[in-house]
Amino acid sequence: MEETGSCITTMGDHSSAASVSAAMEVVTIAPEKTRKGSNKYAIACTTLASMTSILLGYDIGVMSGAAIFIKDDLKISDVQVEILVGILDVHALIGSAAAGRTSDWIGRRLTIVFAAAIFFAGALLMGFATNYAFLMVGRFVAGVGVGYALMIAPVYTAEISPASTRGFLTSFPEVFINLGILLGYVSNYAFAKLPQHLSWRLMLGVGAVPAVVLALGVLAMPESPRWLVMQGRLGDAGRVLHKTSNSTREAECRLGDIKEAAGIPSSCTDDVVIVPKRNRGGEGVWKELLWKPTPSVRRILIAAVGIHFFQQSSGIDSVVLYSPRIFKKAGIRGNDALLGASVAIGFTKTIFILVATFLLDRVGRRPLLLASLGGMTVSLLGLGLGLTAIEQYQEEERRLVWAIAMCIASVLAYVAFFSIGLGPIAWVYSSEIFPLRLRAQGASLGVASNRVTSGVVAMTFLSLYKAITIGGSFFLYAGFAAVGWVFFYTLFPETRGRTLEEIETLFETPMFRSFRFRTCWRSTNTANTTIISTDHDDPTSRGQK
Repeated sequence: MEETGSCITTMGDHSSAASVSAAMEVVTIAPEKTRKGSNKYAIACTTLASMTSILLGYDIGVMSGAAIFIKDDLKISDVQVEILVGILDVHALIGSAAAGRTSDWIGRRLTIVFAAAIFFAGALLMGFATNYAFLMVGRFVAGVGVGYALMIAPVYTAEISPASTRGFLTSFPEVFINLGILLGYVSNYAFAKLPQHLSWRLMLGVGAVPAVVLALGVLAMPESPRWLVMQGRLGDAGRVLHKTSNSTREAECRLGDIKEAAGIPSSCTDDVVIVPKRNRGGEGVWKELLWKPTPSVRRILIAAVGIHFFQQSSGIDSVVLYSPRIFKKAGIRGNDALLGASVAIGFTKTIFILVATFLLDRVGRRPLLLASLGGMTVSLLGLGLGLTAIEQYQEEERRLVWAIAMCIASVLAYVAFFSIGLGPIAWVYSSEIFPLRLRAQGASLGVASNRVTSGVVAMTFLSLYKAITIGGSFFLYAGFAAVGWVFFYTLFPETRGRTLEEIETLFETPMFRSFRFRTCWRSTNTANTTIISTDHDDPTSRGQK
């Protein structure tokens, strides 16, 4: 019997209880030359790939301020502003839907270049727009590019990262979304002094610059080793894994796991092998995902779509995109003061997302996620209370200093809690839980859920707060956050320390059962110890856990 899912190969037919016990023992790995700390090459690759997320972040940040000047310059209504701001998320559906098949066809790396090129064209169109219709065309093109970028960046980073640092590295896309938002806010502040007809065009057009830098930088990156294996290029995949792993043993283990997941015999050591066309191009994936999924795949799909839905339905885009209006309702006056307060949001988000990157592989996904949703719920309730109090006293022309302070503090606390948990973990989780063959298209469904929900939130916020008051809007978002907490507590297993090939087994348990106890023992490996398990082959070994 040959066990390809571990670093140990056992020959012969062993059925005795002694062999089962031996299979479960803790084996100390012989000392070998390893890299100290995180793999710098893997960090460089994931950083370049994750920079695609700057494209979305910059657009979110810059539109919050640019919309003020666009409305006055083009003489458009609030409804048109809502559509202008939110329509990019709808158009991103096209990009995210196409990105899965495109990345299986031309590779992860070239898909990133393609995303940057599309966004570059969209940014130029928006910058040179002469009227509302022209601007909407630019938003369409840029939206397709954003959809491509949002899907491919987390998939590439998850596939190239070692298991020990995958949470840290896969959170990079969210880091760069926040950096892009901050740059967008700074751009608003920097160009706000220019003539009205010029300021918003420069704010939007400057977005073409990071797209050019990204497209050039990505050309120096290697291809995803998992995509290379799916194409039968085992030699190339092995070389990439040796560069992105902390030891030769780890690289060999990762290659063995990927070959097993791709249906390639572990004994095969050829540099190039022939694989079925179905594996190379992603044929039949949608059927496995949507029409005839296995129970574990169905649970994975619910988890991926659900985490992206709750990430956006809790109102983050309303806070980020309409922060000047929220602060204006809270009693802050003047464009400079409003844009300056928005920059504070950008700095807070960026600082706390950096904190999250260092906690994901130490604390784990599940504790951070639950703490994040709890803090977001309380912050949204505080913001709703403060805004409601201010609205009630507006007619008396009284300034409630405590309510203004509560609104500002609640907004900053909300984005901090979001950035330390739900923000990055949505991208980390959805990119690591799908099986290899389903990963690209599965991740694209998560992105689709994210963008649809984001678009609905962005395009309804102004109408919503006119209908149920601005305070009522944030009470509604608090309700979604609370439901999300229950959803995550009930359904989400901990994936810290697992390889991508192992994670699928976490979802083989019936839904609505806690995963904490059956996963923690395999998450606590020390740096020099590997737990060898044959639980996929022998029912007796599963019983011993």
